[in-house]
Amino acid sequence: MAIDRDALLAAVRDALSGVQNPRTGQDVVSGGHITALEADPDGKVRIQFLLKPEDPGTLVREVRAAAEGVGGVSKVKIDVKLPNAPQPQRRQPHSVPAPQPDPQLVRNIEHVVAVSSGKGGVGKSTVAVNLAAALAQKGLRVGLLDADVYGPDVPLMFGEEGRPKVTGAKGEEKIVPLERHGVKLMSLGFLLEPEQPAIMRGPLISGILKQFIEQVEWGELDYLIVDMPPGTGDAQLSLVQTVNVQGAVLVTTPQDVSTGDVRRAVRMFERVRTPLLGIVENMAGMHCPHCGEHIDVFGHGGGAVLAKDMHLDLLGSVPLDPEVRIAGDEGKPTAISAPDSDAGRAFTAIAEQVIQALEGAAAAKR
Repeated sequence: MAIDRDALLAAVRDALSGVQNPRTGQDVVSGGHITALEADPDGKVRIQFLLKPEDPGTLVREVRAAAEGVGGVSKVKIDVKLPNAPQPQRRQPHSVPAPQPDPQLVRNIEHVVAVSSGKGGVGKSTVAVNLAAALAQKGLRVGLLDADVYGPDVPLMFGEEGRPKVTGAKGEEKIVPLERHGVKLMSLGFLLEPEQPAIMRGPLISGILKQFIEQVEWGELDYLIVDMPPGTGDAQLSLVQTVNVQGAVLVTTPQDVSTGDVRRAVRMFERVRTPLLGIVENMAGMHCPHCGEHIDVFGHGGGAVLAKDMHLDLLGSVPLDPEVRIAGDEGKPTAISAPDSDAGRAFTAIAEQVIQALEGAAAAKR
């Protein structure tokens, strides 16, 4: 039975008027945060929400809860907007047959983002972990899939040592992801014994990746961040052939040996028609704790040069900071444990750039 959409929208707007922004003292409606409000005949409500960098991420959760509490609302989708979202650059990929992913596998996940690199040792997992944490801090529903089966570091970097549970009837079992710092987590590391190596060939890696997408009860997510293994092999191809990846983030360090490998990774994602959101330069210099001078340990500006040459955005530069390593070892991502540090602000800015790029791409399609 169809609902009265006008009445439902009025009820939702009235409920949202009761959500106050503690920063301004205004409710989110009169404060201009609700930029669009739509409803389907079956009760699905879509809200475009303007979140300024200084606003608390809990506002998004409160808005969602208020809308879900309205009678007749069957589902709530919130599109988070950031001020002055730039339109993403479009690149023409090489002529390669597009993969045919199954949209049903991620029907409850709005955006799938791959974090990849051309080589190991550039801090790709650190970026993936902190990107997921920074998105969750903004009130978004986030999952993190650790697809780096040879080096599954997500359990350590999130401080999670538990074992996933299995739910569902026989033959329809689903793995329930663990959750830490507001992020749903799945990693082969949760299933292996400590120090047990993952000895497997490419086809098995592809099967595990598909299983982690298909047989994990992710629920409804705004973002699923996939921490890819380094390189341009089976895992990367399997991901883009299994699900519709809305964007890839490429991680590099400033030196040529890293940027050269990332160039090949860029070309690989172009060949399989995966949108590239931009480049993250990690370990971009450090401040000496003794003399206070800036030291470019791995060179200077390589990420910016790479982004310019590849016609991509430089999403951000993360400084080389021992505290980031310590935070990862202690299971407390820097984006959460030290958000006001230089590295913490960089991770937050990168998350905002990812939101802007994906929301801009979605707006261009509408």
